[in-house]
Amino acid sequence: MPMNDTAVSATHASGIDALHHELRDYARRWPAEAAVVDLFGGLLGESGPDPFMRQRLAGHFTASSWLVDRSGQRVLLTHHRKLDRWLQLGGHADGDRDLARVALKEAEEESGLPGLTVEGVIFDLDRHWIPERGDVPGHWHYDARYVVHAGEDEAFVVSDESHALAWREIEAIAGDANADESMRRMAVKWMARLV
Repeated sequence: MPMNDTAVSATHASGIDALHHELRDYARRWPAEAAVVDLFGGLLGESGPDPFMRQRLAGHFTASSWLVDRSGQRVLLTHHRKLDRWLQLGGHADGDRDLARVALKEAEEESGLPGLTVEGVIFDLDRHWIPERGDVPGHWHYDARYVVHAGEDEAFVVSDESHALAWREIEAIAGDANADESMRRMAVKWMARLV
């Protein structure tokens, strides 16, 4: 049965409230990242076009996964087809206000791996510029990253969104000066969890 406007509004508000709570928790855990938390909170509090929809070209929410293997020593990365860089798996929220669910869905779709599980706590936040491509102008991605754990089967399948996928040693990413800055930051955060 379709939801009425009141039910849709309540669902919308509860999703936004949940994300506000996650952002406050993240700021408590990572006080040095208060500026980026403020950027995310600002987007969440803006009136106007829905920030969970990619059509909001001034910037919108995305979600991605720090997809670790069973040993916790490797992460699955994609050689992203559009951006031509090695990055974590992820994508647009497309209206879904549960960004942990978005991260899990994107990890499943882009890796083909069964039995994935997601931690429901934000692992990392990153606002990054996406350059103009075709008729889509350059815009900001407000990316919430979540830890996703691989199951028993680690044999991935490369999707159309990737040139390739590869399991990479997290310690090597942390020490790679040529790696994306946010990738190094996540590697360092992950290694600190293992101590």
